[in-house]
Amino acid sequence: MVTFSFREYGENLGTRPLGKRVREQLLPLIEQNSCVVLDFTGVNVVSNSFADECIAKLLLEMPLAVLRSRTTFKGLNPIANDSVLTALRRRHLTIKN
Repeated sequence: MVTFSFREYGENLGTRPLGKRVREQLLPLIEQNSCVVLDFTGVNVVSNSFADECIAKLLLEMPLAVLRSRTTFKGLNPIANDSVLTALRRRHLTIKN
């Protein structure tokens, strides 16, 4: 199990460019490991844009079932959790249709 700490990128994660940069570092870890802990401990804000670019766009690389089986979330506050879940739902719907 590998832990990926989002806190290393700041307390407030808000932009698509940052989301893309983080996703590009995260994707190889997910592909190479059976379980990656997505640790948001110490992160206050995760914008919808960041969540879509960083997390939800992983669905363009792998099915939702694979993403679920290889990742687990830790340390998301309720507002950040809502941003991530919303982004995943929206992206999943656009891929399915």
